Amino acid sequence: MPQFTAAARFSHDQPALSAVLLVQLGTPDAPEPAPVRRYLAQFLSDPRVVEIPRPLWMLILHGIILRFRPGASARKYAAVWTQAGSPLAVHTQAQSAALGATLLEHAPGVQVVFAMRYGNPSIPEVLLRLREQGLQRLLVLPLYPQYSASTTATVWDTVFDALQRWRNLPELRLIRSFHRHPAYIAAMAARIREHWAEHGRAERLVFSFHGVPKRSLLLGDPYHCECHASARLLGTALGLVPGEYLVTFQSRFGRAEWLQPYTEPTLIDMASKGLRSVEVFCPGFVSDCLETLEEIAMEARQSFLGAGGRDFRYISCMNDRPGFIGALAELVRQHGHDWLVDPGEAEAEGTFEPSGSPASRRRRLERARALGADR
Repeated sequence: MPQFTAAARFSHDQPALSAVLLVQLGTPDAPEPAPVRRYLAQFLSDPRVVEIPRPLWMLILHGIILRFRPGASARKYAAVWTQAGSPLAVHTQAQSAALGATLLEHAPGVQVVFAMRYGNPSIPEVLLRLREQGLQRLLVLPLYPQYSASTTATVWDTVFDALQRWRNLPELRLIRSFHRHPAYIAAMAARIREHWAEHGRAERLVFSFHGVPKRSLLLGDPYHCECHASARLLGTALGLVPGEYLVTFQSRFGRAEWLQPYTEPTLIDMASKGLRSVEVFCPGFVSDCLETLEEIAMEARQSFLGAGGRDFRYISCMNDRPGFIGALAELVRQHGHDWLVDPGEAEAEGTFEPSGSPASRRRRLERARALGADR
C-alpha cells in the first residue's frame, strides 16, 4: 500500500481547482442526547480546547461530563433548532453559497465550500472531496474574527493533519484573523445601525465575546487583546465613546477563572443598579448559534429582566447579510488575488489559470501518456 494517497479518479487532463474553505466550530447532527454526546466528546477531547493533563481530563470527561451534560445541552439545542436544522449549520451554508455567488463574477474557477471543525461535514471529508475535483490551491478561512489557540489554531491542526499523507499537495494559504479588517468592522456597524433604525437605541450597548480561560491570556494567547481591538474599532465606527459600550465575555465552562467581566453577572448588576434598557451584540460570532440565541437572547434576557431591567434587546449576528458577505469576499480577494483571474485572460497572458484551460490540460495529458500513463 502506498505511503501517500492520491485522488481515486486522478487524470492528467483534469482541471485544476482553486477553493475557499470556510470553517466553523460545529454543531450536533440533531438536538438529542446521543448526537450531542458525540459532538461534545469530539469537541472537549481536543487538547487545544481543554489544556488539562490528558489522563485526568479523560477521566473527568468520560466519567462525569459526558454522562450528564448531553441531556441538558440537547434541551438547549432543541430550544433554538429550526425546521432547516441547526442555526449555525444553516447560516454557514448560506454564507458559503452567497460568497460563492459573489466571487463567481470575477473568479469563475474558484469553488467555495464549508466544513465544521467538530461534527459534519468534517474538514478531512471536505478536503477529500475537493481532491477528487483536482484541488490545486486552497485558501482556508476560519470564521473566527479573533484568533485563539482554541479555535483558529485547531482548524490549522486539522487541515495540516489531513494533508500530511497526500501525495499531491495543494498550495495552501491560511487567514489567521480579521478582527481589525475595515470591511468586517463596517459590516458590524451597519448591522447595529440597522437595528437602531428599527428599534431605537437602548441605554447601554454590550459587546459580548465568547470567553476563554484567563490562563490562556497569561500564556500569550492574543484573543483578549483582539476582542478589545474589535470592540474599540466598532465603537469608533458607531460614533461611541468609552462608557457608552462595554466589553464582556460569556460561555464559561468549569471552575477556573475565565476572561472578565462575565456577561450575565454584568447584566444582572446593571439591572440591579437601575439600568432599564440594554442591547447586546456578539462581535466574535458571525452566525447566530446556541451561544447567541439561547445563552444571550434567552438566558441573559431572563436574568436581566429578573434583576429589574425593563427592556432587553439582542442584536442578531451578521449571518449572510450582504455587508458581511462583501467583507468575506474582500478578505478572499486580498489573500488570493493572484488566483482570482479569468481563465481566458490568464491563458492569453501565459499565466496560471485556476480552472485550467483545455489547451493546457491537453498538453499535460499528452506528456503523461508519452511516459506511459493511461489517463
